[in-house]
Amino acid sequence: MSKEMQELQKQWHSMMQTIHTNSNVVSFMNSRVGQYLDDHPFVALSLLVFIAVSAIPVAFFLIFVISTTIVACMGVIVIEGVVVSVGGIVLLCALSGLGVLSLAVSGVLSICYIALSTLINYWHTPNSLVKKQEANENSLLQSNPPVMDPSDKNTKSE
Repeated sequence: MSKEMQELQKQWHSMMQTIHTNSNVVSFMNSRVGQYLDDHPFVALSLLVFIAVSAIPVAFFLIFVISTTIVACMGVIVIEGVVVSVGGIVLLCALSGLGVLSLAVSGVLSICYIALSTLINYWHTPNSLVKKQEANENSLLQSNPPVMDPSDKNTKSE
């Protein structure tokens, strides 16, 4: 590997050690939810994608609620209830759609990861391993006795 790749790998390892030794991370990973997500990486990836994608609609909804609350303080209480209810229904629809989208994105990312790791493992098979396999195949072919042709058998018995 190149020197830059080794340096990048050391930095990545250092960052991961820092995250894994954080007391909040350790306490979360020891909880039931943390253990479940550790055992089910697809669910963890789906949850992460959902949280990342739904942050903007939730922020817009909170800004919307705060602005309508300010308007309600000025005397428009009935309108605020209707508008917040409609906004809540819109948020529910948006989050449901984003949940389905996050599952789809997680599925695509998982398939890409599996495909790329398989390709990388295939491309970077060490030459010594390939040579050993070829040597084993050649030794097996040489150790097997030759198969006699049935037509030769008939001529010898006559």
